[in-house]
Amino acid sequence: MKYRILLFLLLFSSLSWAQQRGNWGGGSNSQITGKITGTIKDAKTSEAVSYATVVVKSPQNGETINGVVTGDDGTFKIVGLKLGKYIVEVSFVGYQKFSQEVELTPKEPDFEFNDINLQTDTDQLEEVVVSGQRETIENKIDRIVYNADQDVANMGGDASDVLRRAPLLTVDQDGNVSLRGNSNVQILINGKPSSMFGANTGDALRMIPSDQIKSVEVITSPSAKYDGEGTAGIINIITKKQTPQGFAGNVDLTAGTRINRGVVGINAGKGRLGFNANGSSFYSWPQYATTDFYQKTVVNGVTNIREQNGRNLSNRLGYFGNMGAFYDFNAYHSLSTSLRLRGFNSNSSGVNTVSQNLGGNESSFDRFQKNNSQNWGYEWSFDYVMKFPNQEGRELSASYKIDGNIRDQIFEIDQNTPLNYEVANNINDGNNRENTIQIDYTHPFGEEFKLETGFKSILRDIDSDFTYEFKPEGSSEYQVVDNRTDIFYYNQDVLAGYVSTQSNITKKLGLIAGVRYEYTGLQGSFEEATERNFEEISYENWLPSVIVSQKFGKFSSLKLSYNRRIQRPSLRNVNPYEEIGNIRNISFGNPTLNPELSDNYELGFSSFIKGTSINISAFYNDISEVIQSVIFEDPARDATVTTFENVGTQQNVGSNLFISTKLFKIWTIRGGLNANYFMADGIIQGEEVSNNAWLFSGNLSSNIDLPKDWIIDAFGFARPRRQTLQGYNPAFSIFGMGIKKKIWDERGSIGLSIVEPFKARKPFKSELGDPNSDFYQRNVFAIPFRSFGINFSYRFGQLDYKARQKRSRISNDDQKSGGNDGQTF
Repeated sequence: MKYRILLFLLLFSSLSWAQQRGNWGGGSNSQITGKITGTIKDAKTSEAVSYATVVVKSPQNGETINGVVTGDDGTFKIVGLKLGKYIVEVSFVGYQKFSQEVELTPKEPDFEFNDINLQTDTDQLEEVVVSGQRETIENKIDRIVYNADQDVANMGGDASDVLRRAPLLTVDQDGNVSLRGNSNVQILINGKPSSMFGANTGDALRMIPSDQIKSVEVITSPSAKYDGEGTAGIINIITKKQTPQGFAGNVDLTAGTRINRGVVGINAGKGRLGFNANGSSFYSWPQYATTDFYQKTVVNGVTNIREQNGRNLSNRLGYFGNMGAFYDFNAYHSLSTSLRLRGFNSNSSGVNTVSQNLGGNESSFDRFQKNNSQNWGYEWSFDYVMKFPNQEGRELSASYKIDGNIRDQIFEIDQNTPLNYEVANNINDGNNRENTIQIDYTHPFGEEFKLETGFKSILRDIDSDFTYEFKPEGSSEYQVVDNRTDIFYYNQDVLAGYVSTQSNITKKLGLIAGVRYEYTGLQGSFEEATERNFEEISYENWLPSVIVSQKFGKFSSLKLSYNRRIQRPSLRNVNPYEEIGNIRNISFGNPTLNPELSDNYELGFSSFIKGTSINISAFYNDISEVIQSVIFEDPARDATVTTFENVGTQQNVGSNLFISTKLFKIWTIRGGLNANYFMADGIIQGEEVSNNAWLFSGNLSSNIDLPKDWIIDAFGFARPRRQTLQGYNPAFSIFGMGIKKKIWDERGSIGLSIVEPFKARKPFKSELGDPNSDFYQRNVFAIPFRSFGINFSYRFGQLDYKARQKRSRISNDDQKSGGNDGQTF
């Protein structure tokens, strides 16, 4: 408690000092942007000069900032310019060059020329070429940025498809994401976490259409200003949030043999006010998955064997919507808000043939099962940003966010075994609510040093209302089983504060160093089984981070970093709701889990040499209190149980290489290789276990720009099986290709995509234990994978964009991923 009191006092003092010294009316470092407009004419004839080149340059070094070509009427408009002084140059063959200095100020951010009259010249002027495009891959001091909107292959898919193309990441068939072989990754959307990732990461990624993703930031070395969650790192998905002056929109449609998707978006802006909205939905056709399951257990000398074979029919329907708006009072005060709605429904049903040999008693029967899951959620955020006068970079921001996620499930079973008759419903209605308040303050001290500090509180309330009911043989009514029916209330409160500094030791040597303090309070209770309640659990963590970066020349840099991260258990890890699996398998969470702690070290090198971008790094992390799903036979339940435990320790040492290059000006190739040596030790059900293994993964993509706006792309990814303390999870690979044609003056496009053209179905095998031990389990499931699709995209309206990134400062990146590691049913 004394740490919390000290934290609040320090925060209060810093904010009071900031307000006493701050002037609420000014500041030159503004997010306000300006524009320069005008009309180019011939000085003699007064006729408009079409296709003249207009460029904006820096008066300090003459570097070109932006540029356009005049229209048929000789007019031009250059928007999205930061406030300051510029040199405007106009040139056209046969005319003398025009040059004039202009200044965009907070009071008058827009500059309009009167007619610019060009004088004829007999000397031919040197042609000025205005061109530029962001690199698809960018290396920064603490992250790698994958500019997805520059990759023509990202059309018609979803967020999981985009992440498969990003450096260092792997995404399996269920949508579970890992970074350098570690699945404890925190995923953000526009810098903000979302409770949508708490239950099922794969389902959440399917809700986000790839056409709405601007870039993906892979943050391998988070500084202290980020939440401490995610022992492997952070993935930040940035959506397209450009705001135009005027009105614009887009329509994107995808139809295929597996997935159908529709996306509609609009953007509008005028002056200091902007608004954007988009909505999408997707539907997967019903498809069959097959299962081949075998399990052997030995309890008290009695051997039990269970086998199951069958198939299930499933389909999915989802939607995603976002609305945002901002208003700038002036250059120094702004408000922004956003509302996000989402939903995801899935249904599956099937029949399986079960064969059992329980202590020598053989039996066989059919098992019918049906599963329905409905998920929906909302997020609303409100942000205020204040700039300070006469000091570039000084800023105070305050944010609030409320986030809710509801997940309702019902699992129906119908089986008649020689030993018992069972018709039952397994129901769970979950509700996750979060309230977050965050304050951040940035203060630069000259050009060589910057201080960042802030405070954050997250209040989580989670309810799980679960019921198990069965229908006795010969009865038409269900009866509730009291000891498997209850309501679980779980509260998690996090208070955090941080101090982070950035300094330029020399012109090429930079340092980011800081520390973050986090207090966590947990409490859980049951409405009926009060004897299972546990008192409040609390823990405090200090999380330091250091990043040192040295530049070599203009395009190379070397980075050395250390940080400590924490991984709190997610809702799925702690929820005690007992979910029935196949045959006699039960899975449930563990509300008494401790968090993981990880110490991470990284040495990285990046360079850009003659059109080729290279990133190579070596890393080591040491994780304690590892949270992992475990499976064992429970005689009291007469079933196999899957739950979560703090199993022990894990170390990972490895390296990764990523290369991006362009050949012959039309062919882009990108590829990466990740190698990681996994070492784990722990105790499961009182027995010491260990496992060591090499884990590899890699991806390769290629796209070719052909004449007449044709584009061909191909992509492949492979990852062998992943080790756990009890066995291994399935390997995964995928291959796809497509062709795209731009139409209607590049306002539209149409394309064809193919995934796994040579393989109709793919099997995935997981194995736990040893065939000669007291416990062994093998599960092979196969799903349709070959797919064909056609994509259509169209942009309409006045596409006069100014770059503006208004997003909430809140980023609740502090819970363990809900991935199931392939061990649940």
